[in-house]
Amino acid sequence: MAIQFLPIITAFAPYIAQVATAAIPAFTPKPEVAKVDPLLTKQIEELQSAATQNAESLHVLAEKMQLAIQGIEAAAQKAQKQVTAYKTMLFLSLALSTASLGLCAYMLIR
Repeated sequence: MAIQFLPIITAFAPYIAQVATAAIPAFTPKPEVAKVDPLLTKQIEELQSAATQNAESLHVLAEKMQLAIQGIEAAAQKAQKQVTAYKTMLFLSLALSTASLGLCAYMLIR
């Protein structure tokens, strides 16, 4: 009877190691949680609080930057309006000076 099982065993032999390495960890007891070092715990808490403070600071900074950008945009719009007004005054003064120059030339010729 051992001869009948021999081909089956030889067919499954290459896979037995893979099955065993996959199944053995499921049946072994889990190691107890290692003793946590109080210093390590304290350092983790400090890092978490620092990360929280950094996130809050970034949020405040982002709000302030947004307000600054809005102020800059408002100032740019105001400056653009002033430039438009100055261009209008420039062209108006150029037209008036051209008209006065023409009037002076007419008066000299006459």
